Amino acid sequence: MSELPVYTKSQLALRNGQDKPQIWVAYKGDIYDVTESRLWRNGKHYEHWAGQDLTAELADAPHTETVFERFEKVGKLISPA
Repeated sequence: MSELPVYTKSQLALRNGQDKPQIWVAYKGDIYDVTESRLWRNGKHYEHWAGQDLTAELADAPHTETVFERFEKVGKLISPA
């Protein structure tokens, strides 16, 4: 099994559906591709924007983290040292 590529928060921020066509979000260090989700059209999902780490925001969501099982994991988010 190959390792997933690693991205910085700046690289993730570009995958917002505006700057680049990909729509990605991060959760607990994993990056998910939500491009095909109708709920993430144009890089926005309710009050959340793509290209961000949504870990802290999930507590306010009406769903659990199992929602991420529907999406392909495309990378790992690294934080600056």
